[in-house]
Amino acid sequence: MKKLDPDVEKRLFKNVFVCKDCKHKIRALASKVAEGKVRCRHCKSKALRPKKLIKAIG
Repeated sequence: MKKLDPDVEKRLFKNVFVCKDCKHKIRALASKVAEGKVRCRHCKSKALRPKKLIKAIG
């Protein structure tokens, strides 16, 4: 298995959140998400989680 390049990992996972209701991806600052200032563009929900990190690509 191959490890991701740090630049690629940063681009794919940094400040990317997934809506818990409709599963759409949103790029936003983590501090704004924690404060509840960011909503999903699709369903208007405030329930967001960080995108899961993948450890390696096989």
